[in-house]
Amino acid sequence: MTATSLDATGWQADRSAELRALLAQRILILDGAMGTMVQRRKLVEADYRGERFAAHPKDLKGNNDLLCLTRPDVIAGIHEAYLEAGADILETNSFNGTRVSQGEYGLADLAYELNVAAAKLARGLADKHSTPDKPRFVAGVLGPTSRTASLSPDVNDPGARNVSFDQLVADYLEAARGLTAGGVDILLVETIFDTLNAKAALFAIEKFFDEAGRRWPVMISGTITDASGRTLSGQTAEAFWNSLRHARPLSFGFNCALGAKDLRPHLEELSKLADCLVSVHPNAGLPNAFGGYDEPPEAMAAEIRDWAEAGLINIAGGCCGTSPDYIRAIADALEGLPPRRPASAVPGDTASHNFRLRLAGLEACNIGDDSLFVNVGERTNVTGSKAFARMILEGRYDDALAVARQQVENGAQIVDINMDEAMLDSVAAMSRFVDLVGSEPDICKVPLMLDSSKWEVIEAGLKRFQGKCVVNSISMKEGEAKFLEHARLARRYGAAVIVMAFDEQGQADTFERKISICQRAYELLVKDGFPAEDIIFDPNIFAIATGIPEHDNYAVDFINAVRWIRENLPHARSSGGVSNVSFSFRGNEAVREAIHTVFLYHAVKAGLTMGIVNAGQLGVYDDLAPELREAVEDVVLNRKVGAGDTLIELATRVKGAAKEQVVDLAWRQWPVDKRLEHAMVKGITEYVVADTEECRAALAAEGRPPLSVIEGPLMNGMNTVGDLFGAGRMFLPQVVKSARVMKQAVAHLIPYIEEEKRRTGSTSKGRIIMATVKGDVHDIGKNIVGVVLGCNGYEVIDLGVMVPAEKILHAAKEHGAQAIGLSGLITPSLE
Repeated sequence: MTATSLDATGWQADRSAELRALLAQRILILDGAMGTMVQRRKLVEADYRGERFAAHPKDLKGNNDLLCLTRPDVIAGIHEAYLEAGADILETNSFNGTRVSQGEYGLADLAYELNVAAAKLARGLADKHSTPDKPRFVAGVLGPTSRTASLSPDVNDPGARNVSFDQLVADYLEAARGLTAGGVDILLVETIFDTLNAKAALFAIEKFFDEAGRRWPVMISGTITDASGRTLSGQTAEAFWNSLRHARPLSFGFNCALGAKDLRPHLEELSKLADCLVSVHPNAGLPNAFGGYDEPPEAMAAEIRDWAEAGLINIAGGCCGTSPDYIRAIADALEGLPPRRPASAVPGDTASHNFRLRLAGLEACNIGDDSLFVNVGERTNVTGSKAFARMILEGRYDDALAVARQQVENGAQIVDINMDEAMLDSVAAMSRFVDLVGSEPDICKVPLMLDSSKWEVIEAGLKRFQGKCVVNSISMKEGEAKFLEHARLARRYGAAVIVMAFDEQGQADTFERKISICQRAYELLVKDGFPAEDIIFDPNIFAIATGIPEHDNYAVDFINAVRWIRENLPHARSSGGVSNVSFSFRGNEAVREAIHTVFLYHAVKAGLTMGIVNAGQLGVYDDLAPELREAVEDVVLNRKVGAGDTLIELATRVKGAAKEQVVDLAWRQWPVDKRLEHAMVKGITEYVVADTEECRAALAAEGRPPLSVIEGPLMNGMNTVGDLFGAGRMFLPQVVKSARVMKQAVAHLIPYIEEEKRRTGSTSKGRIIMATVKGDVHDIGKNIVGVVLGCNGYEVIDLGVMVPAEKILHAAKEHGAQAIGLSGLITPSLE
């Protein structure tokens, strides 16, 4: 069948169905490197110029896309060689076919023509070699461009960018039009090293699909740049998947940078995650000192066969250094092997389709029914923090970044950013700050929540961040049409949404109104195809104890609405601005903290997923003074008439006591082991070194080693912290404080422990791999266990935090480890 035998729409739809049917039957073979083959032809400048560009003012050698016009015979010969080697899918010679890339050669206006020519050339040859038993397909290549939207080209200005999201969208849209006009079957966004560039390409593709009135299959292929397992712009493989899965691709995979052996751990991780097909086209090993590739075709094919036998792949081919010989070897090696079944199609496998809210910064942030409460840092908000507002208004962005960094260090798993200030150009401020955040790995490792009442401000942030953000917020206050418009755009940018309980009549302030609006919004979104797991409802937290009786049940209504959402709106999550509940007591931080603590304790038990809080100022439920906790609970749960008046009266005494700043040091009179336990639970670092030394000396006098301090009082304290955290009476920021106490104590003990090992002449009892697994960004438990094991004579190899299960297993085999120590949630593959 050729492109002329049916109308274009019917033909393309038929080809798509044929492609999907074949992919269900066998592993398809992608072609190999185009650049490698062009280099072998040893072309000169005149070949690139031809007659048409003989007088062009810039050098053109190296512009391989241009050869589709000036030396189509060369490109056709390469395509034909790959088809004869067994390729099922040809990639168009359009890797640099965008205006921004062709602009480097002074040929920006040629972009559309180049894409059409590349597609037509591949189309004709694919049709020529197609048979009923072996149809051939064409993938229109959309390369990464020569610029990065997430990275600064200026070391002196981390917020600088040399290309915009809108510019990339326009360029990719033009290229997609050209490729499809030339007859491609697939659009392939490949060699992605900056996820924001890829998001722009996918945004453009969706825009083109709207124009065309139909969809083409989309393949997405990223590049893991080194053994760290990250893209050039810093994302882990899972964060990369989370950020782009909204595009509903035909396949998702990796290519370039690494050889087959080094790519395997990342491929294994992706294969467990992806609910679509998986593609891979690695390099022929790593480049040698001369830029060549030494891995022979048979070795590469054998490795890829192992992948297929393990059920990891659906599409395989080659990238840099490969040739028709490699593709022939791969095709032979994969002959007769069944294709991988997507995660959602494997019985009992819910790794991808457990409906987790999958967010991302540089690292993945996955939130499911089994997740603990998620802290959203609130201090990078000009409407909620006067100090932060002054920093932004005065252009003190370094200080503003320090606020964001502190929020993450204090336990915020998401950072909320709000620039809604009357004196600000909010769009410019949001753009600048998100650019700067994106250049700070210790901040942008977590997802962002883009917070504004103005859609254009939210959109400015979405165009600047490579990870998967949360939009805060959308609502039906302007009607259903505008609500759905914003939801569709949010999804096209790859974001989750907070939906406010707000409709045409205003904000919901009763339980009945809250659940009615949330149910209506949920049904509209799900019917429109919006993923339920990307919906987060905010049922409105209002101030309590205002003296107005109608406000007395606000907290109860919110908590009940959260419980109702969890029970009645499948896979949706909930959130809220926690500080709103205590607004009546502004100026009295002690009472406000107590209200937040009690409110969160009950809201989290009801199912609250996340809350916008000051991550550094959350109390511990059990530490509240009994009288204050009782009074606050009466107000929060609306248990007594006049509870607000009682709390107001008590607040005057609490505020006065706070001003006196009396610190209760009675615990300093306790035995040293109890003092250490207390410091651990309370996160008090002031005395920890002195107490640790006192405890060590006392135990040494009894003939006990320094490790006993860790195994005794320090671990007793951490066990208490763990119990409180698990019961919801302590939150992550307090755990982080406790970990700092442990870290200081252990640091003091290390020299004594090392001396003890030298004195006793202890030898290694074995080798143990330690890692914090995916799903836990903190390394508290790992570090503690690692010290204990090391002190007991084991050689500990620490792989770090957020380590994919497959990497842990590979490291264990490589190092001959006797055991694997894990911290955090155990992944299914390691259970």
